[in-house]
Amino acid sequence: METDDSLVRMASIMSGSWVAQDTTPSDPTQGQRDLYTQLVISSLLGISAFLSFCFLRPRWTTLYAARKQQSHRAASLPELPDSMFGWILTLYKITDQEVLRSTGLDAYVFLEFFRMTIKFLLGALLAVFIIMVPIQYHFHGDVPSFPGNGTSILHLRRDAPGNSSSGNNGELQMNESDETPAGYPPGYFWMHVVFVYAFSALAFYLLDEQTKKIIKVRQEYLGRQSTVTDRTLRLSGIPKELLSEHRLTELIEKLGIGKVESITLCRDWSELDTLMDERADILRRLEEAWAVNLKPRRVERNLETLPIAQPPPPHPLPVQNADDEDSSLLGEDAETRGPTRPYIRNRPTTRIHYGFLKLKSKRVDAIDYYEEKLRQLDNKIENGREKECAPTPLAFVTMDSTAACQMAVQAILDPSPSRLIAQVAPPPSDVVWRNTYKSRFKRMTRAWLITAFVTLLAIFWSVPLLALAGLLDINSLGKVLPGLVKVLDRHKFLRSLVQTGLPTLVISLLTVAVPYLYDWLSNMQGMISQSDVELSVISKNFFFTFFNLFFLYTVLGSATNLFVLLKESLNHSDYITNQLAMQLERFGQFYANLIILQGLGLLPLRLLEFGSVTLYPITLMGSKTPRDFAELVQPPEFKYGFYLPQTLLIFIICIVYSVLPQGPFILLFGLIYFIIGFFTYKYQLLYAMEHNQHSTGKLWPVISYRVMLGIGTFHLAMVGWLALKGAITASAVIVPLFFWTIWYSYFFARTYQPLVNFIALSSVRRNSTSQHATESAMEENVWRVDSGDHDQDEGPTVDESREKGMTYTNPSLIVP
Repeated sequence: METDDSLVRMASIMSGSWVAQDTTPSDPTQGQRDLYTQLVISSLLGISAFLSFCFLRPRWTTLYAARKQQSHRAASLPELPDSMFGWILTLYKITDQEVLRSTGLDAYVFLEFFRMTIKFLLGALLAVFIIMVPIQYHFHGDVPSFPGNGTSILHLRRDAPGNSSSGNNGELQMNESDETPAGYPPGYFWMHVVFVYAFSALAFYLLDEQTKKIIKVRQEYLGRQSTVTDRTLRLSGIPKELLSEHRLTELIEKLGIGKVESITLCRDWSELDTLMDERADILRRLEEAWAVNLKPRRVERNLETLPIAQPPPPHPLPVQNADDEDSSLLGEDAETRGPTRPYIRNRPTTRIHYGFLKLKSKRVDAIDYYEEKLRQLDNKIENGREKECAPTPLAFVTMDSTAACQMAVQAILDPSPSRLIAQVAPPPSDVVWRNTYKSRFKRMTRAWLITAFVTLLAIFWSVPLLALAGLLDINSLGKVLPGLVKVLDRHKFLRSLVQTGLPTLVISLLTVAVPYLYDWLSNMQGMISQSDVELSVISKNFFFTFFNLFFLYTVLGSATNLFVLLKESLNHSDYITNQLAMQLERFGQFYANLIILQGLGLLPLRLLEFGSVTLYPITLMGSKTPRDFAELVQPPEFKYGFYLPQTLLIFIICIVYSVLPQGPFILLFGLIYFIIGFFTYKYQLLYAMEHNQHSTGKLWPVISYRVMLGIGTFHLAMVGWLALKGAITASAVIVPLFFWTIWYSYFFARTYQPLVNFIALSSVRRNSTSQHATESAMEENVWRVDSGDHDQDEGPTVDESREKGMTYTNPSLIVP
């Protein structure tokens, strides 16, 4: 079959001649040296952090067992041994039932994702080493070696037949029998097609089975409990004629789905919220002023007395019995007290501004000033709570049963568009009350503006990232900094650090820093609940990691290719796919180094909580009040939006590279990453950190769709890679897999996602009361544990414990 001339030229780049250009002739082992350097540095960093954690864990329990000590939900977890490594086995033995009982569905889903990836990577790794590597060795005599600058176990040897470009004008030579390039056995690339189908089938099988398992666990878990959240729906789009609790109650009860227990019609409490925020700030300032005034002080000697006349100690004198004949009439020895002044000290002051444009200022007594401000604010808050605020078209309706609530949220309540839209309500503690006052138009406008801003940020991030990608190409770097390239050529170790360590370190630091920006943007987007904010952070952060750190970083390779990409993509519709496939082999070592740094180096640092350890002395020095010291020992917050996206990216990289030349090593390092990550995050979720938002397992659709995106990228990359090798028919056979992935995403949305968003009516316990479920759990339920020779019912779930006594009431109305 004849191929297009441009395709043949691109294929020749991927042949042995491209390897010779990209690999330094004077040092063919540069690739191994780069990877060895990264492996040694990451291992030293990770081992040091891990041993430090094992040593400090039993000694710094307020940090490394903060959740175990502070949260009553972690009280049932087993105590970890104080030995250096004994805690690992105990942590491994903690069952899914204990995870569910202690942390809830979100942590369970997160850890199940790690289990699924470990199964896939282990199966793919065994298949590659048992089948693909022996076939490669049989035909070419190659043995597995570390991926270098274009060299890998699947490339032809330099002396292999047909690998020389001499006599063929640099074009790819093809076998006469089929499309296989010269030097490869006939039908050689069909092996890759088989592996693409096998790995795709394995990925979809594990994803499907894991989804069914999570749905079953979720339905049983939520069906046995009865919290105020399970019985409450969020009703939006309320028309003006129904903006009253009485009318809404009549309307909903006429639908015949159940009785209304209570309704909270959201009102414009923005003024009251502002006063409460101001009160909280003044209260903290007052506490700090009192703490400064009452802090322990050094005893001062009165300079008007002789040095031998020392003041009494600065503590209350013991109470003396008035009948004691040794006691003085004045209650103390007035003669010896003399003119000493041990407590002379000025009270703390603060500066206030007044006058025209606040140009004048003076210092006043801080305690008196803040107490007066607090008194004035309390009066304003009391008056604000009594004021009738304007209602908004949003309400929280609590039904008498979970089944009634589920029927409402799964039905269409009104025939008019955008009217009486019932949705699942977030937990009371999760509601962002400020955003309930905003109209739907304002929330949608904010959402679109921030989405547009995130898109612009993606373009902004591409500039420094493409410049960073230039470090991977010495030729591109030599055009900009020729002097630096000469220095790097003389110092091989320094060159390894610049080409491998520096780019991966910068990328890793970006994955740590950028989520804070996206977290702020998501909070400004106007979402009703913090759970929605967290899911939005995951989406934004994943878009950054996948589009900027993987797709754009790989396709362009350097900033010099940006103009070529724009020009060629307009002329050839398949240019981006071919460019992605071509660049993937070039960036194989970079992604292997990235996974090594993340898994062996940074995950142990995360287990050590390096940031908390570093900031603790600084925070301690700034703590003055009892409130500050109480907050100092609170468990750090675990945010899935900060950790999940980069984990998904690494899994996608492993899938994409699974059949490519660097696949064996990327699969191996990926497996190590997910094993270490599983133990790291399991420990932090159970013992060290607290996750306040609870989305009842809605993380799983977010994870599943992005795994499907990775599988689709895998298919496109293999189509382009095989086409560049000249195996056009083999690449065409993979195309149906891409459309299968699209169909499965549609199937997932129609079949599985409703069961992740809602509770099936058959799963709801019919004899559950409005306060708590009283029916015993069935024997097959996953949160049922054995105690001795008989089963015992579990206590309340995490949600029931968290929401006990809560109602859908704005805290500004009830907080003392």
